[in-house]
Amino acid sequence: MTRKTKDPMPGKNATRQELAEFWDTHSVADYLDELKPVKVNFSKNLKHEVRITLDSNEMKKLDEKANKKKTNIVSLARELILQHLQ
Repeated sequence: MTRKTKDPMPGKNATRQELAEFWDTHSVADYLDELKPVKVNFSKNLKHEVRITLDSNEMKKLDEKANKKKTNIVSLARELILQHLQ
């Protein structure tokens, strides 16, 4: 009896194209032991959008803070604005 080895899953830096090509040819059922549950937050039906301009240094700081909080810069910016409004 031979044990079939499976290809490693794409890394977190994989492009959408690379992910699509991988999952087009592989079954998620073969990788259940490697998957982790994630928390998903759904936001309200938001109706307004605000555009802000940041210089490179400000954007870098926002990006670094977002990475530390494991979120994206848009979510962090919204969170910071809402905190300030309270």
